[in-house]
Amino acid sequence: MRAREFDYALVGGGLQNALIALALAARERPPRIALIERAGRLGGNHTWCFHEDDVAPADRGLVAPLVAASWPGHEVRFPTLTRRLGGAYSVIPSDRLDQVVRARVEALPGAALFLGQGARAVEAHRVALDGGEEIAARVVIDARGPDAGSAPRGAGFQKFLGLELDLARPHGLREPILMDATVPQLDGYRFVYVLPLAPTRALVEDTYFSDSPALDRDALRERVMEYARASGLEPVAAVREETGVLPMPWQASGAPRPGASPLVAGYQGGWFHPATGYSLPVAVRLASLVGALPAEALFGGALARLAERVRRQASFFCQLNRLLFRWFAPAERWQVFARFYQLPEPTIRRFYALDLGALDRARILVGRPPRGLSLRARLAHSSGGGAP
Repeated sequence: MRAREFDYALVGGGLQNALIALALAARERPPRIALIERAGRLGGNHTWCFHEDDVAPADRGLVAPLVAASWPGHEVRFPTLTRRLGGAYSVIPSDRLDQVVRARVEALPGAALFLGQGARAVEAHRVALDGGEEIAARVVIDARGPDAGSAPRGAGFQKFLGLELDLARPHGLREPILMDATVPQLDGYRFVYVLPLAPTRALVEDTYFSDSPALDRDALRERVMEYARASGLEPVAAVREETGVLPMPWQASGAPRPGASPLVAGYQGGWFHPATGYSLPVAVRLASLVGALPAEALFGGALARLAERVRRQASFFCQLNRLLFRWFAPAERWQVFARFYQLPEPTIRRFYALDLGALDRARILVGRPPRGLSLRARLAHSSGGGAP
């Protein structure tokens, strides 16, 4: 069977390759794109949120069609601190991503969607599909993942279960609650995230920065409903559920290392924020670069410079993960974030954007350490084995 020929083969239909497809489609003369996804739709079952400063002004047009709602700020809550932070906060639901990207790719001459088809082999210029069909491409970008089973040896985990709830009456929330850590601290640093999607609908996620990837879905569903009722949200029904388990590494071995095609992107390639699990800020930067460069120039200096920028930032955030997971007892980790949210708002914004400067790093590390810093916790982790 002769291989079908394209300019770009994008393996994996998640956020990263969806953004790359949009960036390529925006060219004056769009290339031939093959977008391959093993599921029957793009984007999976996810909700992506981002802060205004996560995306450079020049790139905001790339993500704008995917945004379902935005708010002018958000709130965080801790036992010792409640604070509102400004700056637009926006949400991209996976159903909107699927609708927008699918329509854009289907409208392109010479492009093709391969939904419901996994890739059994991914090579420099060739992709073999499970069904036997082969695709040849000038550039192959592999953005499958993440795979929790292949988490690095030195890592904690961010894990969560979210329920999108229909409510009996309007919730009255004007802005999202990004972190509510006033809840009982269980299984590490625990907080609840509340996204007011519509007057009588909210996404409520129970999130943990934990030593273990184990996710007890039944327990977390019960805790989400308990939180909703205690907060006066009056849930009627859960209309959607999403879960996630993401590694929070404290070694930068997974940082991006671009070479030649195929380019490994997304989580598997290290293109993500180690301390938050966020992928959108880095995914937008990579997509913008791929869209701006001709195929023959992609693996040159610009990609190497972007990878090095991400790698330098990731190294610092991995150090923060090491401090969080190895120097603080699980029940005390919230103190780290309570201290962090007392920092100047521009530093907080650059933290989430994976764009810290030297002064920002000093503000995070210098000064009185958070309550709960414990040599005993460090020794307990050491005696339990694992990476030093």
